[in-house]
Amino acid sequence: MYLEIVTPEASLVSGEVESVTVPGVNGAFQMLNNHASIISTLKEGKVKFTGNPTFAEGYEDKFSKEEDGKWSLKINSGTVELKDNKVIVLAD
Repeated sequence: MYLEIVTPEASLVSGEVESVTVPGVNGAFQMLNNHASIISTLKEGKVKFTGNPTFAEGYEDKFSKEEDGKWSLKINSGTVELKDNKVIVLAD
């Protein structure tokens, strides 16, 4: 599936990933390929994903690699939309 993470500053990352986990307001949840369409608000926490997408130049330092091999990005809040295997995270 395709992931794009956008902030007010820039589009931070885009590309193919295997999974995305987000901090939903009712608890964290994971999205995999062919997941049902969903829209949710996000709370403070970490967006985690596996894969090798392209990081925007100058913003690579916002991401860290967790012990489990997943990439993570700390966010304050946001929204996520998944439709037709494309995940868009609008994060603050």
